[in-house]
Amino acid sequence: MERDIARVLITPERIRERVRELGARIAADLDALGEDAAEHVTIIPVMTGAIVFVSDLIRELPVKLRIEIIGVSSYPGKSMESKGVALKSELPRELAGRHLIVIDDILDSGQTLDVLTTLIRERGPASLRTCVLLRKPGKAKVDVRVDYVGFDIPDEFVVGYGLDYDGLYRNYPAIGVLKESAI
Repeated sequence: MERDIARVLITPERIRERVRELGARIAADLDALGEDAAEHVTIIPVMTGAIVFVSDLIRELPVKLRIEIIGVSSYPGKSMESKGVALKSELPRELAGRHLIVIDDILDSGQTLDVLTTLIRERGPASLRTCVLLRKPGKAKVDVRVDYVGFDIPDEFVVGYGLDYDGLYRNYPAIGVLKESAI
C-alpha cells in the first residue's frame, strides 16, 4: 500500500492532534447548549468515508450521544470526481428536537453536505452543525456552511484515513496522494 502513495499530505500524528482539537471545540460548543441539550446529541456520520474519522472523533466527545449513520455514494468505483449524490440508506427518522452533527470525510463539490443538510433540516432538529475532516477551498459547486474543518488541502485526489480509491486505501493511516501508476 505504501508503495502506491506519491506523497503524504497529512501524517497520522497530525491527524490525531487535529481530531483532539476538533473534539475539544465540538465538546465546548455542545456544553454551551446546557446540560439538558447535551442529552439530545446525535452524530450522523456519512458512510463509508467518515468511518475512521468519526470513530476517533467520538472518543474525544465526553457527552452522551447517539449515532445514526447515513450511507451516501458520490465517488463510485474508480471515479476521481463526484458523480452526484446517491443516498444508499434512508435518513434517520428521529431527528426532531435533537442537536445534530453531520460528519463527512471531505468537502469537495459540496453536493453531499448540501443534499443532506437540506433533507435533515426538514426533520426539525434543534440545531444542525457540520464537520469535515478535509476541505478543498474554492472547489465547492454549492454554498455549504461547514462548522468544523480538520484540514484545508489542495485540489488533489487523496486517500487514507477512511478515504478510498475503488474501495481501497481506507486503512492507510495518513492522508496521501496516489501515484499515477496506482490509478
